[in-house]
Parts: sequence; C-alpha cells; structure tokens
Amino acid sequence: MKKYDLTVSLVLFKSNPAIVGQAIDSVYKSSLNFKLYLIDNSPTNELQTLKKDDRTEYIFNNKNLGFGKAHNIALRRAVEESSYHLVLNPDIYFHEHVLEDLFQYMEKNKNIGQVMPKILYPDGSVQHLCKLLPTPTDLLLRRFFSWLPGFKERNKRYELIDSGYNKIMNIPYLSGCFMFLRSESLQKVGFFDEAIFMYIEDADLTRRIHQQYQTIFYPAVQVYHYYAKGSYKNFKLMLYNIHGAAVYFTKWGWLFDSERKKINQQIVNEYLNLTDSNA
Repeated sequence: MKKYDLTVSLVLFKSNPAIVGQAIDSVYKSSLNFKLYLIDNSPTNELQTLKKDDRTEYIFNNKNLGFGKAHNIALRRAVEESSYHLVLNPDIYFHEHVLEDLFQYMEKNKNIGQVMPKILYPDGSVQHLCKLLPTPTDLLLRRFFSWLPGFKERNKRYELIDSGYNKIMNIPYLSGCFMFLRSESLQKVGFFDEAIFMYIEDADLTRRIHQQYQTIFYPAVQVYHYYAKGSYKNFKLMLYNIHGAAVYFTKWGWLFDSERKKINQQIVNEYLNLTDSNA
C-alpha cells in the first residue's frame, strides 16, 4: 500500500513567487492524498516561504542541477511512496478536480504509463505539445530556419496540428510541462536522463515509457500554461537546448533510427491520415 495517491514535484530557479503560488494553489485544491516537493535550484533559498504546510517539502540544492536531475530527487522517492507522480512546471495552473480526473483515468486504464491533459494558454488557445519523435532536421528547422519554404507544413505534421487536439491519442513525445506518471512505469524504465541538463529530456522519458505502456494525450481535462519559451530568448538556454538534443540523438540515433520511423509512421497514419516521408 502506497503512502500517497500522488506526489508532485516543481523545480524552481529564480522563479516568480506569484506564478509558482498559482501552481501550488492548484495542487492544494485536490482532495487526493498528496505530497508536494519544491526542489529549488536557485542561488538563494528565498522561495522556501512558498511552503504552505507539512504536505510540502522544500529542498534547497544550493546550485542549479538542471531540470531532470532536480526532478529525479522526487521521482526516486515517488516510486516508493506514491501510486502516481506529477512532474509539474511552476508556470502551470488549473481548476478543481483536474488531478482527481487524471487519477481516476489512470486507475481505470492500467496499460497507460503517462498522461498529459490538453494544455492551454491563459487566453484559452491550444498549445500544440503532442509531437512526433523528433529528427535532427525537425529541431534544426524549428530553432534556426523556420523561415524556409515548407517549414510550416512540416512543423504542422510534427506537432500533429491537423489531429484537432480533440481526441484521445497515444503519443510518443508529450511535453514535460505536465507529466502525470504511473510510478510502476518509472520503476521499469528509469527516471530523467541526467546527462541532459534541460530540454528534450521529456522526449527521452516519454519515449522510454511509450515502449512499454501507452502515453496518452487526454483532452477531456485541461490546464493552463504561461509557456515563456525561454530558450528562444536566452543564448545560454539555447546552448542547453542544443546540448540536450545532442545527448538525445547520440542515444537514439541521428539519421538512422528505425524505431522512430516506425512509430512516427503509425502516429501519422492513425491521427493525420497522411503518408509521412520525413519520419
């Protein structure tokens, strides 16, 4: 018997207290038996004031460990003490019953290892965070060459925009901003790859879970995400993004990745009804 229904981790780094407060308040609306980990990579521990009560544990790292390595502090505990774990960005907020609805959905579907709800901007428009497994070309075009002819059509396919984002889909790459994970799946496939400081570690983990379970986009539940796209505005973050991609493709394959091609073809055929020649 697990101690908690759900554990939740937020990784902080010089985060806006008001924004993080919204995320924490959202978690605290839940009637589930939960524990929240605030894992702080900031240079000072000023954000410890965000701890509300004993359901929250504040962990000050005194250095920036990166996204995945910091979350892994909580994930290692989660597999022992909770049935599910939520990796949550500090710039997410949501209404009552969201966590309960996802919990019940996972309880009824034991073949699902990970679920992501529909992610919306604060104005209610959809964020297209379901993706095919990335190729080096996809990431290179998105980062540096989005002005090239043909990019928009290729990116539409990569983000599965024509799926409508209105039906349940089994997706191999779900965003790391909201990862509702079955603890059992983490015991099987492991945690975030700590060689990746930040960015694309979500692709790596979702892919490993997808090999053993379904990884589901579940649009019946919705959350809100401010989504700053920091790596497009900050040179250092861009370098982290490039390094993470290099680690990912060195692991899974740069030009030759037969599993990627097979999975992407299946996804395109099932949800877009197209023939994918660029998988």
